[in-house]
Amino acid sequence: MCGVVGVFDGRGRRPVDAERLARLNDLLAHRGPDAAGVHVEPGVGLAHRRLSIIDLAGGGQPLRNEDGRVWVTYNGEIYNHGELAQDLRRAGHRFRSRCDTEVIVHGWEQWGADCVQRFRGMFAFGLYDAGRETLFLARDRLGIKPLYWTLLPDGRLWFASELKALLALGQVPRVLDERAVEAYFALGYVPDPLTVFAGVHKLAPGQRLLWRRGEAAPRLETWWDLPAGEAPAGEARAVEVELLERLREAVDLRRVAEVPLGAFLSGGIDSSAVVALLAGLDARPVKTFSIAFSEPRYDESHWARQVATRYGCEHHEDRVEVDDFALIDRLAGLYDEPFADSSALPTYRVCEAARRQVVVALSGDGGDENFAGYRRHRWHMNEERIRARLPLGLRRAVFGPLGALWPKLDWAPKPLRAKSTLQALARDSAAAYLHSVGVTPAPLRGALFSAALRRRLDGFCSEQLFAERLAEAPRGDALSRIQYLDFKTYLPGDILTKVDRASMAHGLEVRVPILDHAFVEWVWRLPASLKLHRGEGKHVFKRALRGHLPNGVLDRRKMGFAVPVSAWFRGPLRTRLRAALLGPVLRETGLFDMRFVERLVDRHQQGRGEHGAVLWALLMFEAFCRNALDIDAPRRAAGAS
Repeated sequence: MCGVVGVFDGRGRRPVDAERLARLNDLLAHRGPDAAGVHVEPGVGLAHRRLSIIDLAGGGQPLRNEDGRVWVTYNGEIYNHGELAQDLRRAGHRFRSRCDTEVIVHGWEQWGADCVQRFRGMFAFGLYDAGRETLFLARDRLGIKPLYWTLLPDGRLWFASELKALLALGQVPRVLDERAVEAYFALGYVPDPLTVFAGVHKLAPGQRLLWRRGEAAPRLETWWDLPAGEAPAGEARAVEVELLERLREAVDLRRVAEVPLGAFLSGGIDSSAVVALLAGLDARPVKTFSIAFSEPRYDESHWARQVATRYGCEHHEDRVEVDDFALIDRLAGLYDEPFADSSALPTYRVCEAARRQVVVALSGDGGDENFAGYRRHRWHMNEERIRARLPLGLRRAVFGPLGALWPKLDWAPKPLRAKSTLQALARDSAAAYLHSVGVTPAPLRGALFSAALRRRLDGFCSEQLFAERLAEAPRGDALSRIQYLDFKTYLPGDILTKVDRASMAHGLEVRVPILDHAFVEWVWRLPASLKLHRGEGKHVFKRALRGHLPNGVLDRRKMGFAVPVSAWFRGPLRTRLRAALLGPVLRETGLFDMRFVERLVDRHQQGRGEHGAVLWALLMFEAFCRNALDIDAPRRAAGAS
């Protein structure tokens, strides 16, 4: 994998400082430790950090076409580049390398901006065509690879793989986008296309940007979305066979590399499926990598060992102690934005372990989003049956007061833990799903934020973002609608961001065959009943894998890649939590009701409440503020408002 940085002058051809561009590029050296390149011409600068995977000798970037008119800097892998190169050669294009990058410049020449429709893989790139005086940015369909951009007042557009390179310009004011702050505390991450800083944007998954010099502004276009319609229901066994054939092809495509390759193996269904199929495609033992936890409640390593033994893998297992929280500040620097998924810690460790043996690793990410594998999918569908029978006004009148009065009995048997369900039934579908997937419920956010911040937000809340996304869903059934929300929010904003930054910190490329877009589109059109069947998620996926994986792996309860933050805050992180959350940093932002923050800390540490998720979000926000924020910026923004 790689890192990219670039600048385009939309108003003219002012010179670009090559040394400055190179310094920004070097901030991304962790993404591409093998080589660096810079190309500048009047009004344009492109830079690249390379992690060499294919055509180790001839794949340097930025890369140009035959006449030097078209240049590209690119991060990703296009797995069908061999097939596309043959088509382009037949059309008269001449290739000087075997790398997939060259397909982009010739694809642009041949097919224009629609070249991305032909690319099968993960990518984020910036291309400049001197003949058309046009900048072209594009991001892959699912958002596997990141791309940030900002348009400065002087008419120059800068873009980069990570936010840190844009901040280092010194021209991007470090003023918080307070909508992003609201969204972060709702979700635990900043969703696309927002970033935590006003004026900086993420290119959204399946989006492209085109700007021809002299035009008033860049044009943003969505070039891909999940397809509309449901495929006719086929015979069950035929669907299961085709599912494995399609996934095997996606795994096979991702084996192409001129460097050592392996796979993550958590012991869950998704990574185990990838390893099983990978093992059947190569006579050599698959190198697999797992994390074991010293605390049995969080440990899946014995399931991973079962799969590794079954397929004769060369298995590597690293142990992480439950008090492995030394990475908190390191993660704040890696993610650039506040990021509250605590599984980023073990993800960082498994990437670190894998990089000692391989340069490319396959992962099982995307299985839950494709096949409705999260428990929240089942809960939401149960609630939807009630929402469908009772009008919203009646539900608000009945379930709203009940949810407010019902105690939060996290310790009690399941039938008594009804508070969240009652609260969800009082909401519409979008708000209810955010309530189930989010970090901080809306009432808690209202109490957490300062009165000044609530005034400036002027009614904005993340439930609006979910409602907007839900309105765009191409299928109307209730399960597909919330899966669509996952594909547009949680998957790119949390899961793929987590894996990209953790892997790139170690110069490791992670490939995700379950998110092959052709496979995703096929699965998406399957009937919802094949995914969630009689309360069982991943129904058709499990049936297809029966006989390929141990029954214990297929039938056990999903664990997730969790860490015990709630226990940490009552034990080894007790003092640190109080010092961080009640110290000067959060207070200086002016964003929070500090008396309420103190009550949250007290209640949690005294065992009178369970607030681990929101306290972790606050802790990571405090670390972000110390790492990246000019602490006076929110105050200045508030004054300006």
